[in-house]
Amino acid sequence: MDDRERLKTEASCPSDAQQQCGSLGSPDTPDTRTITLTINGEQHTLEVESNVVLLDALRERLDLTGSKKGCDHGQCGACTVLIDGRSANSCLTLAVMHEGCEITTVEGLSKDGQLHPVQEAFLEHDAYQCGYCTAGQMMSAVSLLNDPRLGSDDASVKEAMSGNICRCGAYKNILSAVQAARSKV
Repeated sequence: MDDRERLKTEASCPSDAQQQCGSLGSPDTPDTRTITLTINGEQHTLEVESNVVLLDALRERLDLTGSKKGCDHGQCGACTVLIDGRSANSCLTLAVMHEGCEITTVEGLSKDGQLHPVQEAFLEHDAYQCGYCTAGQMMSAVSLLNDPRLGSDDASVKEAMSGNICRCGAYKNILSAVQAARSKV
């Protein structure tokens, strides 16, 4: 390697990380990992590429299709799941980052055939139209209802739910459903 090539390599891969750069694999051979995820109370062992987002692992590997791929940029909230009880956009986080975490999807809300109070409220208040955003809306609602730091007034709920977009405009009914579920959670 001549001096120019050596300088290019050192510039793109700092000297303390030079050992690691070669071990990351080339684009032709993706780095795969075996991970165990706890999803809806069940453990699942998967072999995934290190760059697979949680949403794709859920939908494509585990057939948990309730979480939707909307914008793929974390702006619509259709992919919202709970990670250790807090809402998160599953399209923005890597699956390998969540070993040891408790992940809940919309499929995991109901227990023993009984709908979660948020699911019941969404049905009772017609808090959906096309249904595409509904799973993400419900997961954000569960998270905010379980967070004592968030206010219970309409303005606080609207702010907490602002990361979830409903293209059909069912916001009034979504707000009613969240507030109705508050007393049942």
